[in-house]
Amino acid sequence: MIPRNLKYTERHEWAQKEGNEILIGITDCAQDELGDITYVELPQKGDKISQGKEFATVESVKAASDIYAPVSGEVIKVNETLADEPGKINESPYEEGWLIRVRISEPAELDGLLDADAYKKLIEEN
Repeated sequence: MIPRNLKYTERHEWAQKEGNEILIGITDCAQDELGDITYVELPQKGDKISQGKEFATVESVKAASDIYAPVSGEVIKVNETLADEPGKINESPYEEGWLIRVRISEPAELDGLLDADAYKKLIEEN
């Protein structure tokens, strides 16, 4: 299932706009491909992230994978639950398994992300 209220990247990150803040995570498709997630390395509150640049690393039983920022901004909150329970990403990638909350610096970047239909088409083609 692909939530319709989110925007997506071709690298399987999602972004949810909430005012001038963006909640960011990885998609159900991404967590499924990774397998059981065992470790997550996230940025610190106050760090700046840039669209298209690596901001986190997720390790699973299969591989380590870099996570790329769907938008630019300042990290205002980190999902600290994931330090002890990285499997939340597997269980609930769109709710409890979110990664970071960002104060967006370039709102127009959201316009360049995929909507749910375009993301579904991307997955089906791969």
